[in-house]
Amino acid sequence: MEQSVSESNEVKVKTHYTGKVLKTSLAGALVDIGTGTPAYLHVSQVPTQDSAAIKRLEEILPIGQEVEVWVKRIREGRVELTMIKPLEMDWKDLKPEMVVKGKVVKLEKFGAFIEIGAERPGLVHISEMAHGYVKTPGDVVKEGDEVEAQILDVNRKKKQIKLSLKALIEPPVVEEAPVQLIDRDRPERGKNDDNRRRKPAPKGKRRGEEKSEGSYLDLHDESGEPEPTAMEILLRAAMEKAKDKKDSSPSKGKEKKKVSHDAEDIFSRTLEQKPKN
Repeated sequence: MEQSVSESNEVKVKTHYTGKVLKTSLAGALVDIGTGTPAYLHVSQVPTQDSAAIKRLEEILPIGQEVEVWVKRIREGRVELTMIKPLEMDWKDLKPEMVVKGKVVKLEKFGAFIEIGAERPGLVHISEMAHGYVKTPGDVVKEGDEVEAQILDVNRKKKQIKLSLKALIEPPVVEEAPVQLIDRDRPERGKNDDNRRRKPAPKGKRRGEEKSEGSYLDLHDESGEPEPTAMEILLRAAMEKAKDKKDSSPSKGKEKKKVSHDAEDIFSRTLEQKPKN
């Protein structure tokens, strides 16, 4: 905040003024800042090249010279000045979650230093630069960039200020996979299609026996009688043919009767040798 000698008489700490030197001494100088009462500038608050000691203040601040000063403090009604630009923020002003503006002044492999107007620059660690992976700090910021950051932590004893850039950036939206609705009217498909649930076998029977019994029953017709095989059909036809010949030739009755008896015997043995399923 800058004020000229003709502006408001309200004086606040860190306020910037352009004043005029009224008087000098070995201890300091009186400066008119337009508040009605001259303000006091101590010799220790006058910067010099290489911080060399001041032997004669009037050689540096001759009477009538205009100087830029800041209000250092107000004590017992007297305004004390400084020609050293004060810090924009003292340690007591720095609080976690506070948003500050600053300039990137140095890059390191582990992060970037940002001048925020405090006694020390704040550090943005590489892990606090973005939500995603950052290979080097130079991929995000460059020296001289003006940035906004959020204070994470302040350690006055170690004079450390931890900052974060990603805290002020909205995290990326992660798209969720669409939910696939199951059609209950449609059978499910998968590797278990061939292993569908089977009904438990009746008590006293194994699963294989149940299957064999079912296969055996499939060979029967609705009346419960087994279907004749090809051999049985041929034998029956032979018997019918032999019977017809017997009826038509009485003279050979004994021989035909023997043939008929042999056919019946073969038919009986065939039925007895039929494998049981």
